[in-house]
Amino acid sequence: MNPFLDACRALVGPAHVLDRPDDMAPFLRDWRGRFTGSALAVLRPGSVDEVAALVRACAAARVPIVPQGGNTGLVLGSVPDASGTAVVLSLARLHRIRVVDPVNRTMTVDAGCILQQVQEAAAAHGCLFPLSLAAEGSCTIGGNLSTNAGGTAVLRYGNARELCLGLEVVTPQGEVWHGLSGLRKDNTGYDLRDLFIGAEGTLGIITGAVLKLYPQPKAAITALVALATPEHALRLLSLLQDRAGASLTGFELMSAFCLRLVAQHFPQLPRPFAREHPQYALVELASSESEQHAVALLEQAIGAALEQEVALDAVVAGSVAQSRGLWQLREHIPLAQAAAGKNIKHDISLPVSRIAEFIATTEPLLQQAFPGCQLVCFGHLGDGNLHFNVAPPAGIGNEAFLANQEAVNRVVHDSVARHEGSISAEHGIGALKRDELARYKHPVALRLMRAIKTALDPYNLMNPGKIL
Repeated sequence: MNPFLDACRALVGPAHVLDRPDDMAPFLRDWRGRFTGSALAVLRPGSVDEVAALVRACAAARVPIVPQGGNTGLVLGSVPDASGTAVVLSLARLHRIRVVDPVNRTMTVDAGCILQQVQEAAAAHGCLFPLSLAAEGSCTIGGNLSTNAGGTAVLRYGNARELCLGLEVVTPQGEVWHGLSGLRKDNTGYDLRDLFIGAEGTLGIITGAVLKLYPQPKAAITALVALATPEHALRLLSLLQDRAGASLTGFELMSAFCLRLVAQHFPQLPRPFAREHPQYALVELASSESEQHAVALLEQAIGAALEQEVALDAVVAGSVAQSRGLWQLREHIPLAQAAAGKNIKHDISLPVSRIAEFIATTEPLLQQAFPGCQLVCFGHLGDGNLHFNVAPPAGIGNEAFLANQEAVNRVVHDSVARHEGSISAEHGIGALKRDELARYKHPVALRLMRAIKTALDPYNLMNPGKIL
């Protein structure tokens, strides 16, 4: 018997301390299935008090903790390493919608709430929680905040950080910070909330949050616009922002190769154009007035883009079903990539004005270093976030190409740095990009980050080996 695990069983009950390999297995594999860690046990507390009690037990025994939400991360941030010395602390049982306040436009939720559950609870009160991700049926709010998740609506509503007013956090010492404030103005010292958002569980465990809500739009209209180059996409973005302002809620860039992959692996999805075009923009406008207003605004803007030869062609969805079909083209790109085989992924951000220049200069560098490689370039152009993925040349095996990952990363990330961008836009750092962060982050920033980590978590028990 293990005295530490016996103490954990006494705190949360034997059924919620998993130490058999088969029971732990789903908590130890990363989302992409490329890595499986090892753990002393998986702990499943059912309340904030139980989280705090378990953290105190871990602190006393010097047992590292890996906090875990839906385990949908892409940078090995929510799984333990191979040492088997850490426990995974799952927040899955903390899934209450605590309160919805439509007048204050806020809702208070447990960290283990599934994102889709939060969206539906807001909608039931006539409100909108705008965070939207491909994994929204399985990712959790705690994980979204811990990674400062982005998604498709950042252009209008911002990242997870902008959608959160207050937090409840269990510190590395097992204390509870009750910061569940619904205030939009509170200048009373350091903003502790911003310390924990985006910290990937390395500074404490988020157990609850106060989230911002918005009015439900009366209508959302979607269009797919064909374009000649990424530069034309930027011109279209500016045109739409000038004409639609805050009504522009989504602007996604997709290359011809991306939609070719989708058509190959998901032939049941729509093909809006008779012929292929070099680039596409998926555009969404939302109106607080009426569907007619949204349609008129979008059609006028696209008409101007066609007249000015910014766009080559366009299809405006005439129904909710058609709109859903256009969005499925974008959402199935990662699935089509997975079906086609493995590739080297990059989640990068750049100043919006430099995206076309980045694509134009980086692709030739990749082709020079890795002739025939295939670029899967898509993403949230409106907020500067590209998923810039590199697939093997035709006829080259996945594993053989993946052996080049470090060299491919160097080409891409060096170019990102030259264009004043970031090597992680919305996926975080985790363990996967830890060494890359050390290479590209300013030394002063790294020293400040290490000082914060040491001050809050002196024994390095919170998600060790992640970020730093």
